[in-house]
Amino acid sequence: MPMSNIVDSKAFLKTFKETLIAFSFDVGGLLAGFLVALQLGVFQLSPWAIAIYPAIVSAKGVIGGLLSGRLSTALHIGTIYPRFFKNTESFYKLYSALIVVTFLTSIVMSLFSLIFGFLFWGISFTDFSAILVVIVSTMTLGLTITLATMAVAFVTFKKGLDPDVVVYPIMSTTADIFITIIYVLVLNLFFLASNFGMYTLVFICSIPIILMIYIIPRNINCKEFVNTVKESLFTMLFVTIIVNVTGTVLKKISGIVEDRREIYTVYPALIDLVGDVGSVVGSTATTKLALGMLKPSISSIKQHKTQIFSAWLASVLYFVLLGVLSLSINGIFSSFEFLNLVSVLLIANVIAVTAIILVSYAISILTFQKGLDPDNFVIPIESSFADSMTSIALLVALFLVGSLLGG
Repeated sequence: MPMSNIVDSKAFLKTFKETLIAFSFDVGGLLAGFLVALQLGVFQLSPWAIAIYPAIVSAKGVIGGLLSGRLSTALHIGTIYPRFFKNTESFYKLYSALIVVTFLTSIVMSLFSLIFGFLFWGISFTDFSAILVVIVSTMTLGLTITLATMAVAFVTFKKGLDPDVVVYPIMSTTADIFITIIYVLVLNLFFLASNFGMYTLVFICSIPIILMIYIIPRNINCKEFVNTVKESLFTMLFVTIIVNVTGTVLKKISGIVEDRREIYTVYPALIDLVGDVGSVVGSTATTKLALGMLKPSISSIKQHKTQIFSAWLASVLYFVLLGVLSLSINGIFSSFEFLNLVSVLLIANVIAVTAIILVSYAISILTFQKGLDPDNFVIPIESSFADSMTSIALLVALFLVGSLLGG
């Protein structure tokens, strides 16, 4: 038994170290949040501009999560090689499927955003074309991020690191920063660049249509391609509802924290961190299931405690660090503000991380039991659920701490 404890300790320290390194990239999420805080004027030009921001970030994260999860498992079992050229057919089918899923997701997201917007955001059906153009343009330009995800997966695998632990946390933050920059650019083109901006965005929207015309006829009879698209789209339908809930909650948060830029600054990093905890728990579980190292039952969560507690502990440390950095960046650091913000963040952490661990693990087990590919479901669903859960947890924490401290 002592030897078992030593092994467990070594395994915990190894996973904790890798998780700390991977989660360190979430600090970069402060840049995305600070950019939102700086560009609040553009976000306030239409009721839907701030509300669909979480949806775009979440959708990009879901697609990136799908890619990183599939790549990580495929690299472990040898169905994809860690290189761009002369790779397996599975690699190229996966990328083609992601292009199709990205475009179809953009359409579905636009439709659901219109419905939620009509019911909760105060917009009309005439806003559909604007929402469609902005979402499709942003998601199309965001496809470039998938190449970076592949590069990180290949490099980390070659270096002997576990891509299940490292890839998604690194790329989720990187993707958030770039998708935020892209979204702000698209909003400026749409609202402020007159005809030039609109023509540019329409041209960008035509790119995925052309790619779809090329890809679909060549892959329509490929079972692997069709299954990836079908399972991913099923997931995205569920995810789209969740991310629009996130947008609605963010509008509620905006109403409460109108002038508190430290909340806007820290927000993207928080949803990244919670999503990363879920990705570490879920992605490592799917790999263990594929390798036969984990029993496909909910009760086997005890066998996964190393990954769970290392990810949770790392998230607590980074939540505190993010609070300190957000206050410092905005030049309002003081003992009272520190107590106020960190109390909010730690309460949100307990609520959101507990929920995401349970959801992520349950999805990996249930999909495996049903004979589905967990990589098509775990990270996509948990990352979008993490966004909504973190937003709701933050809203609850703001109310609780506001009541206790009179903030």
